[in-house]
Amino acid sequence: MTTFPDTTETAAGPATAPAPAARPTERELERYRRELTGYCYRMLGSAFEAEDAVQDTMVRAWRSLDRFEGRSSLRSWLYRIATNVCLTMLSGAGRRARPMDLTEAQPTATATLGAPLPETAWIEPMPDARAMPSPDEHAETRESIRLAFIAALQHLAPRQRAVLILREVLSWRASEVAELLDTTVASVNSALQRARATLANTGLSETDPSEPLSDAHKALLTRYLDAFERYDMDALTALLAEDATLSMPPFDLWMRGPSDIADWMTGIGSECEGSRLVPTQANGCGAFGQYRADPAGGHLPWALQVIEISDGRITGINAFLDTARLFPLFGLPDHLPETQPTQETD
Repeated sequence: MTTFPDTTETAAGPATAPAPAARPTERELERYRRELTGYCYRMLGSAFEAEDAVQDTMVRAWRSLDRFEGRSSLRSWLYRIATNVCLTMLSGAGRRARPMDLTEAQPTATATLGAPLPETAWIEPMPDARAMPSPDEHAETRESIRLAFIAALQHLAPRQRAVLILREVLSWRASEVAELLDTTVASVNSALQRARATLANTGLSETDPSEPLSDAHKALLTRYLDAFERYDMDALTALLAEDATLSMPPFDLWMRGPSDIADWMTGIGSECEGSRLVPTQANGCGAFGQYRADPAGGHLPWALQVIEISDGRITGINAFLDTARLFPLFGLPDHLPETQPTQETD
């Protein structure tokens, strides 16, 4: 016969005290690493700082598990820790940007690379595999992780940034955000209104459309790979929108339009001829690891290209040259052999 515990009250109080909340395991904490990485990336604009912030969050959470009483969900508790870590990291930090935020486009005839800016100056690319919680959520989250949106978020004060991400991207209720930030619902709503107004002034709102990586886009990326590896500028420029841009962080130089892009690639950038491209994905976009010919044989890392697409045309070629850090982050090899089979885009 089943025996139930005696919960009758006596003069001394309940006979049986409620069982304490089960202590979360390390495995349960790790379930949230990817979505926390995406959140911290939106806050910080740097894939490397985001991973550092999440690691710090996990360490703090693990050390504080004995004080986790289950009054809020484990997810909310981790987001609270991650938010505090990001706000601390952002204290006194400068605004990260894209080259297009810093200078005017330069015609190829007068373009010079100049001196590279430090890595802290730039919005950095993020591998989809490290920031997207699951393939099912990819379509919903990719828009808010694209480079232009991350750059727009940099115009917001840190707490406004947190409010907008939590409310508009992650769909938290105002009361939940208020509890996380130790503030009022009215304060959260006010911060959200100010954040929306600031984004509107940047020319990009959180509701700007972003196209999914459709079969047509994958075919366009395959054509780009083929044209770039053959270094066929006629075929490549046919894929570009009239206002397409080419940028090359850590340099603030950038150019606009198929003609200037082709002139750059066949002029100063002509050493890219003979490159090989390895497909990957970054910031909800198709991307490529670009390898230039190695005089000793094979190909060496040169750039991480993030390719932006709209209306069936390529609108942006973002070539990040910090391969020493980015290629390991994206799981790209540090050398390609002399012969490398052509790969289909994902």
